[in-house]
Amino acid sequence: MRDLADGVARFQRDVFPAKADLFADLATSHRPHTLFISCSDARVVPEVITESEPGELFVIRTAGNLVPAYTPGADADGVAAGIEYAVTVLGVSDIVVCGHSACGAMTALAQGHDLTSAPAVANWLRHADAARARVTAQARVAARGDVAALVRENVRAQLANLVTHPSVAQALAEKKATLHGWLFDIATGGVETLDGTGSLAAFATAAA
Repeated sequence: MRDLADGVARFQRDVFPAKADLFADLATSHRPHTLFISCSDARVVPEVITESEPGELFVIRTAGNLVPAYTPGADADGVAAGIEYAVTVLGVSDIVVCGHSACGAMTALAQGHDLTSAPAVANWLRHADAARARVTAQARVAARGDVAALVRENVRAQLANLVTHPSVAQALAEKKATLHGWLFDIATGGVETLDGTGSLAAFATAAA
């Protein structure tokens, strides 16, 4: 906790004064442009990866960047509520699902780790079943498990799950929002898109 307290002190001393006007505006306004769904992994920080300011991203982080498919009449679901709020109330124009290298959740699935001591984790990872089935069907899982292939297919599977949410489906139909799949490489800092544009850095350079 000492490290966290020191960080708060540095924020209040060095960061907040330089952004005082921004925070004054944010105190009465909340207009994020992007819903960013990423893994809970401590090494993956959306605001750092995108160099975003406070107020720009509405972030949902789950183990394995998993998005349960919408289930009508189901009990309260924090992920579904966050998605609906971001899309319907805040009106985000872009939705990103970001997977990453060395993902612990995908590693556990690809390599068949014993999760009997973590039943809640095992149950949660069932939301990646479609991705695992697709990778297996494509014969891309080696004896040790192809983590990178599963990470990639999992992003695609979660994008498909997103479309089952009524708020997202309506926003897409009305062309008010766009879906994006990203892959973040921890070792290199590279970000690859799954929509055919390749490296985001290369795309940004070309667009500049």
